[in-house]
Amino acid sequence: MDLAPLVAARKSRPEARRADLHGSLLEQLRDLIVEGQLAAGSRVAERVLCERFGVSRTPLREALKVLAAEGLIELLPNRGARVARLTAADIAQTLKVIGTLEALAGETACERITESEIAEIRALHLEMLAHHARRDRLAYFKANQAIHQALVAASGNAVLAQTYAGLSGRIRRARYAANLDLRRWDEAVAEHELILQALAARDGARLAKLLRSHLDNKSYALAAQSPEALA
Repeated sequence: MDLAPLVAARKSRPEARRADLHGSLLEQLRDLIVEGQLAAGSRVAERVLCERFGVSRTPLREALKVLAAEGLIELLPNRGARVARLTAADIAQTLKVIGTLEALAGETACERITESEIAEIRALHLEMLAHHARRDRLAYFKANQAIHQALVAASGNAVLAQTYAGLSGRIRRARYAANLDLRRWDEAVAEHELILQALAARDGARLAKLLRSHLDNKSYALAAQSPEALA
């Protein structure tokens, strides 16, 4: 059966177009924040963004509400919104907790992960390596985050995954900034190689140790940066 007409019909529906617009707008706004084009603490210029993306204020404000739930945006009552700002202590403490969550997720995942799930993570790893070779930092970051999210999902622990998602969104910009230093970026890639090896071997204890160390190293790299690097 040829599904193309059905797919085309679905995409022509107003609700499908709205969903596509919402998803695209969300991703583009996240990218602006992650790359620092919308600086931490800055007010969100709604008119400028509406003109830039060719949307009205309604879809923009809907997207801002989602970003606020992720911790990237702060909504100001009757005063618009601003990009969330975290202190160095906020970032360090959050990374420590995320490192613990990822360590638990990795250890649990090794007990239950399937070969197909490992293959999917390996494919993401190869994609990440290709972006690193091209020095495409944003594409690398997205593949990198997909790996970490897949590891958490493989744990099968819904409470852990929900807690992780709530925390990781808040420091998305910080995790990206940790690799602004090329040496640290190369080190992070080498650490991911070891993480993949431990996962493939289903060595939960080693994987947990590597994931915790990986997050600690991000924290050390961020501590060495100037405050402006995160703005």
